Amino acid sequence: MKIRSWMGGIAMVTLCTAGSALAAVEASDVGERLNFNPDQTKVGLDVRLGVGGLTGDLGARTAPGPLIGITAGAQPWQLLGVEAGVEGQRLPIDDDRVGDNQAMYRYNLGVLAKAGPLVLQQKLRPYVGAGVGVSYLNATDGADAIYENDILAEVPLAAGLDYRFTDNVFAGARASYRILVGDEFADTASVTLNPADDNPDGNLLNFALTVGGRF
Repeated sequence: MKIRSWMGGIAMVTLCTAGSALAAVEASDVGERLNFNPDQTKVGLDVRLGVGGLTGDLGARTAPGPLIGITAGAQPWQLLGVEAGVEGQRLPIDDDRVGDNQAMYRYNLGVLAKAGPLVLQQKLRPYVGAGVGVSYLNATDGADAIYENDILAEVPLAAGLDYRFTDNVFAGARASYRILVGDEFADTASVTLNPADDNPDGNLLNFALTVGGRF
């Protein structure tokens, strides 16, 4: 019961971030479908595997890399769900000035609100989502002379599909675009290569498959 109440509280705080997805639902149905019942809210876990990389100037310094995540989720309302999870990712460094097999490791904590209806006989849920997160980037030993450890704020925007095999088991696919704030890990590397390029920027684009269950 405590878990359900906690997840419901997060959903209340993040409700406004996913309001745009409700445009596909007739206004007369919104009140009924957003009927929150904490005693019937299912929570669960899912595992995410995927790949992605940085864009813009930061993408020129790194290459796409694999990711893995574990997420706790809940569906407090018929149209709106919320999740909180952790994610790890390896972003190889593409720079001749560092040795082979050097990378930035990304460790992320985040929350996301998701909005979307169940369609196709209550089996398929297309959704969009938005949230907040924070990541710690850690440079490997062979790259830390010019690539710095860094803490980033993230604003993840997501779109995906979940398919329910049963009431409790589902699998899905997701694309997420994360707006990064405070991305300074490559500043020194850029300045030493080009003094005029002291503020490289970019964001993070990831694709992932998920499998999980609710209980």
